[in-house]
Amino acid sequence: MLRSNHPVIRSAGRAMATGLLILAAACTQPVEEERLPEPRLEGVLLDMQLSEVSGLAASRQHEGIVWLHDDGDNPARLFAVNTSGRRVATFGIDGVTKTDWEDIAAFELEGRHYLLLADTGDNGGLRRTLQLHVIEEPGSLTNARLTPAWSLAFRWPDGARDCEAVAVDAERGEILLVSKKREPPELFTLPLRPGSQRLLTARPAGLLAGVPNPTPGPDGGQPSGRSRYDAQVTAASVSPDRLTLAVMTYRHLLLYSREPGANWTSAVESQPATSELPWLPQAEALGWSADGSALYATGEFIPAPLYRIPAQPAD
Repeated sequence: MLRSNHPVIRSAGRAMATGLLILAAACTQPVEEERLPEPRLEGVLLDMQLSEVSGLAASRQHEGIVWLHDDGDNPARLFAVNTSGRRVATFGIDGVTKTDWEDIAAFELEGRHYLLLADTGDNGGLRRTLQLHVIEEPGSLTNARLTPAWSLAFRWPDGARDCEAVAVDAERGEILLVSKKREPPELFTLPLRPGSQRLLTARPAGLLAGVPNPTPGPDGGQPSGRSRYDAQVTAASVSPDRLTLAVMTYRHLLLYSREPGANWTSAVESQPATSELPWLPQAEALGWSADGSALYATGEFIPAPLYRIPAQPAD
């Protein structure tokens, strides 16, 4: 997450109105790296309570609903939003301290639908422990209070790092975490259902291959302005069939394929299918559709587009 007072994005508000006017054109402009069919604009987030969205997961229980949450400096809450962008319900989360929520993952375990909330943001590299909270997906879309089914506390093995990308492979019993600012990005794992409440240590599991470099500056020089952050990872999501890990940076979508029976280390160390994201004010949130045919993507600030991005490579 880049804070709203960051000098790189102070002008974002002025650019949003112009950006939305060119959404249709942005969705149809060809990009050199594009290997996926064109994204579709599903809706627009206009509700000011959704102005700092940092995580997205498509509901496995309610058709046409995506779950969103915001990051630090906001209450511990979860939003149910339809794909046109309208907030349907708000759920407070009891029994947790919210520091900096940065991603959300939907998964099924033992016939129940769950959401994992990742309190893993650490812009300053100061946090010694981080938290993950698992809640059961509510059956009714009416404002209510929820309590985690279980929570995990963990630390990194070699010092603090920022992490905004967390995904779940329930069949393997793994939580996947991707670092944000390290080059190349690092993959770590944690057990989804640890046997005790002790402080866990994330296990290194590989380095992500094929993350595009930031756009060079004028005359091929060092990247400047916001392009310096293009390669930073801001979201991740495992497909419902568990064969693809989608990773979002501020500029690109990367799809890492896994052979059945293979681990995620071998997947992320192979070259991904890569496409440039459509226009977003700040790309922060990504999640697979429940049927695995596409991904939903949105960003911080209001207004923000909600895209549906087909997941099958173009011929």
